[in-house]
Amino acid sequence: MAGQRIDIMDLRSLITFKQKGLSNRKVAGLLGVNRKTVDGYVKRFRELSLGYGELLSLDGRDLQDLFVETGQTEKERYDTLSSRFSHIGQEMKKPGCTLQVLWQDYIERFPEGYKYSQFTWHYRQWRKKNNASGKLTHRAGEKLFVDFCGKKMHYVDRGTGEQIPVEVFVAILPCSQLTYVRAVHSQKREDFISCLVYCLGWIGGVPYAVVPDNLKAAVDKASKYAPILNKSFADFGLHYGCALDPTRPYHPQDKSLVERSVTLVYQRIYYPLGSQTFFSLEELNAAIAEKLEQYNDYLLSHGQGSRRSQFLDIEKEFLQPLPQSIYSIRYYKKASVQQSSHVYLGEDKGYYSCPHRYVGKSVELQYNQNTVEIFYCQERIAVHKRASRKGQYITVGEHMPSTHQHYKGWSPEYFDRRAQKIGQYTREYIGKLIGQYAYPEIGYKQAQGILSFLKSYEKERLERACKRALGFEKASYHTLERILGNRLDMEELPFPDDYVSPEHKNIRGSYR
Repeated sequence: MAGQRIDIMDLRSLITFKQKGLSNRKVAGLLGVNRKTVDGYVKRFRELSLGYGELLSLDGRDLQDLFVETGQTEKERYDTLSSRFSHIGQEMKKPGCTLQVLWQDYIERFPEGYKYSQFTWHYRQWRKKNNASGKLTHRAGEKLFVDFCGKKMHYVDRGTGEQIPVEVFVAILPCSQLTYVRAVHSQKREDFISCLVYCLGWIGGVPYAVVPDNLKAAVDKASKYAPILNKSFADFGLHYGCALDPTRPYHPQDKSLVERSVTLVYQRIYYPLGSQTFFSLEELNAAIAEKLEQYNDYLLSHGQGSRRSQFLDIEKEFLQPLPQSIYSIRYYKKASVQQSSHVYLGEDKGYYSCPHRYVGKSVELQYNQNTVEIFYCQERIAVHKRASRKGQYITVGEHMPSTHQHYKGWSPEYFDRRAQKIGQYTREYIGKLIGQYAYPEIGYKQAQGILSFLKSYEKERLERACKRALGFEKASYHTLERILGNRLDMEELPFPDDYVSPEHKNIRGSYR
């Protein structure tokens, strides 16, 4: 397949754009890749005899398997050529020098190098990025520039009188210069993406590309040529079917239009609102929205109407339609499948099950406010509703091993034998702990933790702590941790003489 290889999210964007009928050249421009790269992928689509809808329905692993190809050779070839760009630029200043002559010299030195058309394309792209000048012509509906203002606004906490500083988000459609402004508490990922969601809803459509600065909320690793987007932002782009094209670091001309807009926002919104007091973020945003209406209705200096009239007349019809559902931010975490066939999600302090054959494997959790999905090698292996309370176990029965299957030696009987060596109350407590779960595997890790207290405490103290903890309705590792940590086990709390040990469904045999 010709051209460079692109990652899985860009590949989905490419397929989405082609499904919408965009030309290869247009798609290449939106994704910031060589047109021949797009040509190569489209050719591969035809060879596979798969429609764009079928391709988008494939999961990440299956889709990636269709395009297995190493990009190392291409990288080395490009690095070799790019190291000569400065030399080529200097030679081109000499009378009589042509790219044809320079290419012939290049291909003689590097026979496996680029053909002439690719050679000239890469050089011109480099020259364009390094020698950009003049006014850009922006096409309707093509891009949305976004950034945060350098100066903050604030509202006042009514109870304390404290001034609460807030960040101010600005977005502009460069063709019509229609501008959107919103105040949020921070520049964190959640606030940044919520601003984008509100902005696109306010505009009533989706541009083909969103162009942010190299914000931490958008970019994990900045780069002049290939910035690495964080997964949540990339997922936002897939949901709305738009490309994400961060500006180059240290190239202020890439975002000059939005920076000029920020200056106008200071004049038309900041200054008029500076004499007013607001007691909540909602009040502040309501005032901003009112000033924003006036701002977009100001007549532009070139006499061709206002920002709003230009948007309605020449840009709105070229925006893509909004998706049917509103985007809910998606998060990504790595985790290992525990012996209990569950993975731990720190934000919920909760556990979610997945098939027990993945015990010990490293998986990825993808979650939003409603669902948690678990992926192994880009294949989804489990999906759950998000836990409604902290510390909850969300379990699908089919994920658990048979109750007769003793995974790696762990079973109710195994823990019963170990606890019995410590004492009656420890055995009772661990039996109660494992017995309170529909799936005993859920209690194994806590049981192991209780037994590990012997590394820090004498056997007698653990036995006394378990005796005291049996008075609580529910058994847990953390209950014993608190009792031992606060030395509550040293206080006498004897059971009545007629105390009888209860039976637990996961403990077999009589107590001795």
